[in-house]
Amino acid sequence: MSFLGKIFTWWDGATIGTLLWSGRNGEHVGTDAQGNRYFRSKSVKDGQRERRWVIYEGANDASRVPSEWHGWLHGSYDALPESHLAPAKIWEVDHTPNATGTDTRYLPAGALDRGGRRAAATGDYEAWSPDA
Repeated sequence: MSFLGKIFTWWDGATIGTLLWSGRNGEHVGTDAQGNRYFRSKSVKDGQRERRWVIYEGANDASRVPSEWHGWLHGSYDALPESHLAPAKIWEVDHTPNATGTDTRYLPAGALDRGGRRAAATGDYEAWSPDA
């Protein structure tokens, strides 16, 4: 992204102001598999909770935050996710963000973007009638 793009756009990654503020006031604590970077405040005032935030790698979309980091961001636990995660099982798949509105979205048979054709009715469906 260009320098001017970083100054004026917030919807596709962090702005220059966010990056500068995070570098000055935040402590980088980790990065997930998608490249999202997680921060917490360097100093916490008495009686306040620690501030935590994420800088997305690419488009700002909260569904791109894996569940373990989501719990940390919302203060469900204080330890970093890597420190208390169980080992991955062989059958587990990697986290994928929500694909709604993208080219990789799910399109069922009969969807207009797939030509609008669906399988012929098999005769096992009987429409409801208020007279019956």
